[in-house]
Amino acid sequence: MSRPTPDVVLCPGGPMLLRGEHLVMDDDGVEHPTTRPISAVCRCGKSATKPWCDGTHKVIPERLRP
Repeated sequence: MSRPTPDVVLCPGGPMLLRGEHLVMDDDGVEHPTTRPISAVCRCGKSATKPWCDGTHKVIPERLRP
């Protein structure tokens, strides 16, 4: 029996991965539709491309990561 693939995956210390079509609301209340099969959403708050993850979480101290 196969397990269903989750729509949302929280990566420890990293982004939230969304599978499929979703709307992501940024800090200003603007909605952004996902445009890829899997989209990475920033959880550390430091990305230059918010609400999307740009990998910045990799260079911040581990204790400050989500």
